[in-house]
Amino acid sequence: MRWLRTFGEVVRSGLTIEETRLEPLLALRTAAGVAIVIGSALWLVSPAYAASAALGAFSAGGATFQRTWRPRKVIALGAGAGLALSTFVGYLAAGRLVTFLPLLAVWAFAAGMAWALGSTAGIVAATTVGSMLVTITLPTSVGRALEHAGVIALGGVAQAVLILLFPIRRWGAHRDALADALAAVADYARRLRHDPTAPFEPEPLMTARDAAAVTPSQARTRPPVLHGPRGVAERIVPVVAALADLDVGAPAEGPGRDRARELLDAAAGVLDAAARTVRRGTPAEVPAGTAEVLHVDEEHEVLEGPARQTAERLVELLGEALEIAGSGGSGGARDKAQTPHGPASAPFLVRPTMFRLLPVVVRAVRPELRRDSPVFRHAVRLAAVATLGYLIASRLPLNHGYWAPIASVMVMRPDFHRTYARAVARLAGTLAGVALATGMVRALGPDAQVFGALAVVSAALSYTLIRTGYAYSQCFTAAYVVFLLGMGGQTWEQTVPERVVLTLIGGALAMLAYVVFPAWETPRLPGRLADWLAANGRYAAAVLRSHAEPTREHRADMRRALLASREARAAWQAAYDQARQEPVRPRGLTSREAEEAEEALKGFDRAAMVMESHIPRADSRFGPEAERLAEALEADTAQAAVDVREHRNPDWGRVEDALHAWEGAAGDRSRVLRRGAELQKRALEDLATAVSHTPLERDVGSAREEQRVRTAVAAEDDGSGSGHRVG
Repeated sequence: MRWLRTFGEVVRSGLTIEETRLEPLLALRTAAGVAIVIGSALWLVSPAYAASAALGAFSAGGATFQRTWRPRKVIALGAGAGLALSTFVGYLAAGRLVTFLPLLAVWAFAAGMAWALGSTAGIVAATTVGSMLVTITLPTSVGRALEHAGVIALGGVAQAVLILLFPIRRWGAHRDALADALAAVADYARRLRHDPTAPFEPEPLMTARDAAAVTPSQARTRPPVLHGPRGVAERIVPVVAALADLDVGAPAEGPGRDRARELLDAAAGVLDAAARTVRRGTPAEVPAGTAEVLHVDEEHEVLEGPARQTAERLVELLGEALEIAGSGGSGGARDKAQTPHGPASAPFLVRPTMFRLLPVVVRAVRPELRRDSPVFRHAVRLAAVATLGYLIASRLPLNHGYWAPIASVMVMRPDFHRTYARAVARLAGTLAGVALATGMVRALGPDAQVFGALAVVSAALSYTLIRTGYAYSQCFTAAYVVFLLGMGGQTWEQTVPERVVLTLIGGALAMLAYVVFPAWETPRLPGRLADWLAANGRYAAAVLRSHAEPTREHRADMRRALLASREARAAWQAAYDQARQEPVRPRGLTSREAEEAEEALKGFDRAAMVMESHIPRADSRFGPEAERLAEALEADTAQAAVDVREHRNPDWGRVEDALHAWEGAAGDRSRVLRRGAELQKRALEDLATAVSHTPLERDVGSAREEQRVRTAVAAEDDGSGSGHRVG
């Protein structure tokens, strides 16, 4: 039942239309690159040559649609170069299985390991494996192989030149990432109006930080509006959390709470205005009356104590956001005057250039070269399936056997759910695409020019729908292939049945590979939770040390600890989301225990964030008590992380002793800090309750989890059955 239910979710996911903004101008420009290559090859050489030459332009164009922060033209050139290299190297080893299969296995393994660098690198590397499989069947000599490699590289050059000549939304992805981060903080402020303990999801800020890393050449041309709002948003998050907090912020009821809600609503309005300015490059339109709300009257302000200090800090930060939003237009002389020119005038997050990526690649890949790494296991599966698929297809009486391993390579991902969903989507899209293309081929008859034009139209539609769902983009990709082969002189009777059968074989191999050599996240959940706990402990300790001694070094340590905590939280969330989609039983943590532990750690993180908003100035400090608690927190959370991994009950003895010793030692001026420490202690106790078990409790918990799943499935079946009876 678990596998059947999971497969039903896979089918729904693979065929779901994702609601996203289409980019028809980008698709049109990329399709124009394909048209230039196809048209030139048809005019200068032959239809068969044009069919193979279109591979580079189409694949390089598809690579530019992947989410990446490097310039699109660099991605197009890199993809074209990789496709050309794989084509030529593949041809040199082709002709004998004893030489080609080892090369294919090594190349596919390297493409799988490229996922250590990110999804864009992994997807582009997979296309080079497909290029190797396709083009080795085309050249007849080393000279012709060089020609094909050169033409494929020219496809990438054509895309890069079009990007250079016709830029569309330059820095558009970076603008969107920053605008999404500002909008996320605005949404957080609004949620705090109704739920003072609402958690903040840091993923948009993490994405914006990733987008903010640029090369020195990019830093010279980056719009000024992309150079400051993220830092303001980062500082606003703990301030709005502290203002809404029921313990150290505004009172729970009365005029003080109403005033806090007004400030939070004004903060959301200002941040939304800044987000619109960043996204569109237009002047800011701040809601009317916001300035009056943000005015803190010295005599009539209803907020007092720490809440008033927090309100004043929020007004100061929102003033910075208003200034950024007011000066963040689309360009002009002022923008050019403010453009940062490097680290001397404005520091920026450094991204290595393409020529300095080798050390970065080595550092990213080396930790993944272990048996339990999902990336390593994906690389092994990719290498095995590519070679096995090629062997099987070579023994079949079909002319395009390479379609089977290509289908496997292009659908496989490091996780179970995406691999299965893409396999279903590819089969469905292929069936629809070849049916559509076959009907048009039969209606129009053989005509190379017409098929070339239809191939370009199909490519444009594939690019347009590339972000709405793999099945819908794959539909027009399949039609594109049929038209290309028809342009090369092959009839639909030769291509369509083969395409369907081999796609089915390739998808089945990809699915089977994950069953034989899986990389389940479910057993890894305790380790992910332990990593998050340890990272949160280091962040909380860094906040306390900044209170104890507010130096620049301690603030830098706190910032690094915060980023590490966010990364650990994102890793936990990704693992937990994948585990919920896997057809395996919970191991170490049931779903309910994982949810309770997650809520506890979010509360712990939130308490540290509130404490961060009240870090004193450099001339203030709280003495040794905060330092003692920091050491206790760091030690206890580090040990508890080990306990969680080894399924032992965590203990908070050092933290309890430090809090007990703090009683009455710090005076009234540490009320916020003391209250935050108590909230953290409560969150740690909730975590211990969630993950602590005796052997008997573990058995009972597992049985309860299985019973809960069975009950949910039965209820779902009963609901659907009753619906049919009513109908």
